[in-house]
Amino acid sequence: MPPASSPSTAAARFTGRQVTGERPLSASLTEVDLDDGRTVMVKRGEGTGAARAEAAGLRWLAAAGTVRIPAVHGDDERWLVTDRVALGRAGAGAADRFGRDLAALHATGAPAFGAAPPGGPEDAYIGLAPMRNAAGDDWPRWYAEHRVLPYLRRAVDAGTLRAAEATDVERVCERLPGLAGPPEPPARLHGDLWSGNVLWGADGQVHLIDPAAHGGHRETDLAMLRLFGCPHLDRILAAYDEAAPLAEGWADRGGVHQLFPLLVHAVLFGRGYAEQALAAARSALRRAP
Repeated sequence: MPPASSPSTAAARFTGRQVTGERPLSASLTEVDLDDGRTVMVKRGEGTGAARAEAAGLRWLAAAGTVRIPAVHGDDERWLVTDRVALGRAGAGAADRFGRDLAALHATGAPAFGAAPPGGPEDAYIGLAPMRNAAGDDWPRWYAEHRVLPYLRRAVDAGTLRAAEATDVERVCERLPGLAGPPEPPARLHGDLWSGNVLWGADGQVHLIDPAAHGGHRETDLAMLRLFGCPHLDRILAAYDEAAPLAEGWADRGGVHQLFPLLVHAVLFGRGYAEQALAAARSALRRAP
């Protein structure tokens, strides 16, 4: 069956309901009203396989039965249709629960670092940037090879980072075995856990959207939350640490884990993020053993 031709036809196909209205929210996201009174979200994938990768990630995260995830109604090569999250206010109780639920999500694990969600493609996305899910069993080596260095090379090729500056990030990659902290098993990551993907629902619970899900180090999700901020962040992290204690020094390792999203943003949005990535790399090197 060919991909649907519009948000409304995608919603009708995957829900089996008639459409009564639609409201574009952005170039890629549309709210669609159905004849049974529900409203669904229809997202257009911005790259080949992007919609399928996101759908697989949502299903994998939902299968853990921990953090709330919008139900997936269907997807094809172009469109993804999910439930809409009714929004409410960010509350302390919801933050505490989210911290505990996020710890439980991570603990459900993954087959390997870089493992794609079941049914998800190896060639996936984080936001608008391609992201390859290639499996590995050693986090420092895998993180350098498949998360940091590909985006560093793209930033240098685009002129966003100078080759001489890139050596600081390369030195961090060389020293990752000593910077990574104690070994941990692969966690089931959301993968793009910035505050815009953390929705505070009207039901008093946190819902997560727009994942770049894969097997990774649990501190990476926490570092992303800290990088871009989040309401009640201190409560979230405290509840997480109480439910699943973090290894000593985890907060000091945040810059190492932030290199990945900062370099992705440098590739997508330019020099300002490249400078933040360099600052994170140099800070990590000052603490290197």
